[in-house]
Amino acid sequence: MIDLYSWATPNGHKVHIMLEECALPYRVHAVDIGAGDQFKPDFLKISPNNKIPAIVDSDGPDGKPISLFESGAILIYLAAKTGRLLPADVRGKYLALQWLMFQMGGLGPMLGQAHHFRLYAPEKIEYAFNRYTNEAKRLYGVMDRRLGDAEYFAGEYSIADIAMFPWTRSHANQGVDLADYPNVKRWYEAIDARPAVQLGVKVLADRRKPLTGDKEKAVLFGATQYEKR
Repeated sequence: MIDLYSWATPNGHKVHIMLEECALPYRVHAVDIGAGDQFKPDFLKISPNNKIPAIVDSDGPDGKPISLFESGAILIYLAAKTGRLLPADVRGKYLALQWLMFQMGGLGPMLGQAHHFRLYAPEKIEYAFNRYTNEAKRLYGVMDRRLGDAEYFAGEYSIADIAMFPWTRSHANQGVDLADYPNVKRWYEAIDARPAVQLGVKVLADRRKPLTGDKEKAVLFGATQYEKR
């Protein structure tokens, strides 16, 4: 059994979708990041960077429990555990992994900054607003070119697609119109139609509320983040 510690965010959705795609049994433990659950000592034991998602697999690779944080590492682990959603051939495997790293190191962080400065920053800073909106569009352009050559990022559906998709669900908030990226739009609609994806994005979705309160914003963006623990 896998214990999933998560919240309804793009990084959380990656692992929710992967668990559904692999039909693995799992228990969900809500980590309300607006309330500060990510800073509780028990959670920090399995996720020292105080970020969701994290998992504890009671049946680890040596038959003993293993805990993992970082969504990309969890996707790779689950792919290895199940033998699914990572190409078996060496060339295909590294093709998928490079696009996974593109998401982890580029797409996610940059779109996260776009969300912050477009939606949540207490003051609208034109330079930051334009910088991250333009970077979002550049990254969608990179994706569109790749998807003009292949149906999926690794050629076949893989953890690379699972990592990308949740971040593209908020394209409008990033200042992006999918009509400007027809290959991404085709890919997006195909992923969105998958039953496991539809189940995955519903996990904890009913628990998440709009981020409007000063307390929640202070927890996520203010001094609470930087307290010594």
